[in-house]
Amino acid sequence: MIGLLDRPTIGKIFIDGINTTTLNDDKISSFRNNKLGFIFQFSNLLTDLSVLENVLLPSQIAGNSNATKKDAMDLLKAVGLEDQIHKRANKISGGQAQRVAIARGLINKPSIVLADEPTGNLDSITSETIVQLMKSMAKKLNQTFIIVTHDREHFGDVDRVITIKDGKAFEDKQPSTMEVTV
Repeated sequence: MIGLLDRPTIGKIFIDGINTTTLNDDKISSFRNNKLGFIFQFSNLLTDLSVLENVLLPSQIAGNSNATKKDAMDLLKAVGLEDQIHKRANKISGGQAQRVAIARGLINKPSIVLADEPTGNLDSITSETIVQLMKSMAKKLNQTFIIVTHDREHFGDVDRVITIKDGKAFEDKQPSTMEVTV
């Protein structure tokens, strides 16, 4: 629901103070492109595009002139792929493709990044690098990362952990200093 890929049958979804349930399809698409970043479990890269073109694609779709080739290059460097920018997406490894997908999810500097098993296809060293990148981006750009993972220990100290089992949240841990508004 947070990704605005489905509409709720009851209730409302507010993101950055905006009631997204009242937006029409065009406004939802625009909102999603500008406020949300997606890192899917499988990279979903366009194989005919280069690594760099894949990273820049969300900014082009959103008409975001603020996202530049330099921003994309900086993200690709941060994920260790600066030497792969001109390769086609079908010519890189699965782990490299996942790192491209992570850079692509961050290019528009979204408020919220939704990540589904973002380190699932990566070795432990690259996983640690990616986790640290996501944490630093969260602080630097004041982003919220919502991460779904079966590998909780990879993420270390985070602001909040909600454990879901059989479709129900049964544990919600957060620091006592965190303020939550419901």
